Amino acid sequence: MPYVAVGRENSGDVELYYEDHGSGKPVVLIHGWPLSGRSWEKQTAALIEAGYRVVTYDRRGFGESSKPTFGYEYDTLAADLHALLTDLDLRDAALVGFSMGGGEVARYVAKHGTERVGKAAFVAAIPPFLLKTADNPEGVDAPVFDGIRKGLAADRPAFLAGFLQNFYNVDVLGGKRVSDELVRLSWNIASEASPAGTLACVSAWLTDFRKDLSRFDLPTLVVHGDSDRIVPLEVSGRRTHDAVKGSKLVVLKDAPHGLNWTHAEELNRALIDFLKAK
Repeated sequence: MPYVAVGRENSGDVELYYEDHGSGKPVVLIHGWPLSGRSWEKQTAALIEAGYRVVTYDRRGFGESSKPTFGYEYDTLAADLHALLTDLDLRDAALVGFSMGGGEVARYVAKHGTERVGKAAFVAAIPPFLLKTADNPEGVDAPVFDGIRKGLAADRPAFLAGFLQNFYNVDVLGGKRVSDELVRLSWNIASEASPAGTLACVSAWLTDFRKDLSRFDLPTLVVHGDSDRIVPLEVSGRRTHDAVKGSKLVVLKDAPHGLNWTHAEELNRALIDFLKAK
């Protein structure tokens, strides 16, 4: 299994697990919380078939990567991504960030530039700024995030089960676009993540990416579902589109947060059209 080292904690290395398949221009898929690179199953197959080299990796604390108790803020997470791109010597790569993964895309471009990056995509992503503040009245009230922290601290497995119901809008799409088995698989992946990392990432979601997005000068795609209960379109996707000059916004009708599974065909089409465009 391939890994790239990104640091140490006490006596052990901190390593990121990654997969690298296909050939052609590289596309790096950055997963959301609380899942892993396995959540890109439907995109990986479609992108390889379309002629791209596809790299997925597990964020520190998740999937097959090391599970340290530190490093769950975006400067470190972007540095992890930079280590991966450097180790694989990727050039002209497209960075595609889903949900929390959109934060890595925003911070990476702002801090590490575009020497290795040619395009960027935000899929149901958290930028520009989720937290409601005096200068960000469109954001989400702080008690919502406090409730998530309390739920995770009290009974992480139970909280994740409820979270995934809204992640996929199971009450509406269950038995149609999402199966009980897929929800169970997602819970299994999420339950194996680092408890410390799972909790710490909630604070990372509240990062202000507005200055990061102001530095974007590369082709950018924003894809969001209009029925996203986790990261609402009006709070995030539409505002990211407004913040990045020349970006393209694709709104998927009736799509929940987990649209990379429930609306995979529509998402794949939008991604491949974007990647192929000059």
